[in-house]
Amino acid sequence: MKEITDIVAAYNHATQQGKKTALATVVLVEGSAYRRAGARMLITEDGQLTGAISGGCLEGDALRKARLVILQQEPMLVTYDTTDDDDAKLGVGLGCNGIIHILIEPIDEHRQDNPVNLLKAITGKRQNGVLITLFSIENRKAVQPGTCLCMTEDGTIVRGVEHAAFNLVLINDATQVLESQQSLIKTYTDEITYTAFIGLIKPAISLVIIGAGNDAVPLSQMAAVLGWDITVIDGRANYAIPERFPSAKRVITARPEQVLSQIDINEWTAVVMMTHNYNYEIALLKELLPLQPNYTGILGPKKKLERMLAELEDQGMQITAEQLENLYGPIGLDIGSEGAEEIALSILAEIKAVLSSRKGYSLKYKPVPIHATELKPIRNK
Repeated sequence: MKEITDIVAAYNHATQQGKKTALATVVLVEGSAYRRAGARMLITEDGQLTGAISGGCLEGDALRKARLVILQQEPMLVTYDTTDDDDAKLGVGLGCNGIIHILIEPIDEHRQDNPVNLLKAITGKRQNGVLITLFSIENRKAVQPGTCLCMTEDGTIVRGVEHAAFNLVLINDATQVLESQQSLIKTYTDEITYTAFIGLIKPAISLVIIGAGNDAVPLSQMAAVLGWDITVIDGRANYAIPERFPSAKRVITARPEQVLSQIDINEWTAVVMMTHNYNYEIALLKELLPLQPNYTGILGPKKKLERMLAELEDQGMQITAEQLENLYGPIGLDIGSEGAEEIALSILAEIKAVLSSRKGYSLKYKPVPIHATELKPIRNK
């Protein structure tokens, strides 16, 4: 999501300066590549790049082709075959072993249905969305429709370039992606065979930091680098100061019983308690447990959390196994952290692993490829 929000911000800045732009999207990967389908990069006519479509090897050639796209105002499908020695001779060898298809689209700022405006329709909501990009591999000289539709979980549909023959089936397939939480690549045949990358776009993680002490500062700073949505809450007004947390969206002074009215708990919310105030945290934990956020972490030793849970049970609270499953204490991955910055790193890594349903171990020991699920075109029936 951060890449998309950065692209939207860069596009807004470019249009304010009167610069023309193009959007490059990885729409299909066959084999191995540094980036997967859905990677995007905004290119301005003067060569400014935002986002990435490779590890840095394709960007230069894509820039040259994007300038041609901007000049001609026609989308272009470009293919890089990293299994071909000729591509390596041209200076675009990736050290991978795959074929990467990239669609480069001109962005007309005067069109409300341009690709970046469709991205804005998704980033403007904190919910899952789907963006569909339509292209033809079999007939590269045909018109490449490009980014043509976006849909969000609330049912909102925003259309880009119309392709009447596929309108209904594209909506049905977008709905399927939202339900399955898995991107798809499908082919459709009219007079020409088209391929669609139907990409799932997830919202940024919402990090709620309970505690505005000095150790919360690097946690907020690092989460901002990741593009997470940050809220800092503390009961102490002299600590909960916006100037201390410039990267936070909100900095709030609140007592434990006031916290839940200030935040929205959903599947992308992670709560980290680091007030160093036992009474504040146990009071908030009592309110949080029934809501079962996917991640609640409590800074401190294991005995601290065990004591909290025992006290809550003594008060008559029934704590379920499901509630305990999403409760983390001590907090963070075991990476040998020392100091606030390294502890922040371990916390953020654990949150990302948990919300991505991963184990958080070294990729060296992963028994299958990093991108184990390769998207392959499915022919529409």
